[in-house]
Amino acid sequence: MKATFGGGCFWCTEVIFQNSEGVKSVLPGYMGGLNDNPTYEQVCTGTTEHVEVVQIEYDEDLVNYEELLKIFFKTHNPTTLNRQGNDVGTQYRSVVFFHDEEQEILAKNFIDELDSEDVFEDPIVTTVEPAVTFG
Repeated sequence: MKATFGGGCFWCTEVIFQNSEGVKSVLPGYMGGLNDNPTYEQVCTGTTEHVEVVQIEYDEDLVNYEELLKIFFKTHNPTTLNRQGNDVGTQYRSVVFFHDEEQEILAKNFIDELDSEDVFEDPIVTTVEPAVTFG
């Protein structure tokens, strides 16, 4: 199975998921932009609409999608628009890219639950979008 998350610098996010049980591989890359093969330099301009993401291959027998969502939301600030710490720009926005309808539903329900329980002081700005070309 695949999961794709954008939550700031992909190199920082990559390390977190690499050390998680059930994760087979973690690839940094881009998703959600205007072209299929953007360069790092192009994405850094903030004009390509790409997001720095990690694409995770995982074993559902060892870790489920909701557990990956928990890790994702614990390891970045989902309440800051286009910013994670010192990283500022649209490429650092918080986003869950879903690969099927079940992931979409789980992600939206998870965010609703976090908001209803006031887990964060500010509202969550994380978007839930269909996965597109990963590059």
